[in-house]
Amino acid sequence: MLDGATSALLRTILDEVCENVPPYDTGVRAYVASRILEAATRGETRPDLLKQIGQEALSKAPTMWREI
Repeated sequence: MLDGATSALLRTILDEVCENVPPYDTGVRAYVASRILEAATRGETRPDLLKQIGQEALSKAPTMWREI
């Protein structure tokens, strides 16, 4: 389980990475969140690397409507 500070960090990173994702595109946000969370549970806590992981996940997120 992640502590409160780490959870807040992950939320902030998710919000930054997904700032241009429409609110109804919850599948994309969930995909990105899962990749960021996966890295954090492996012990990664560096914000710059977590953001990079999130951005990579966003570029690979499965969707049929979003333009990249």
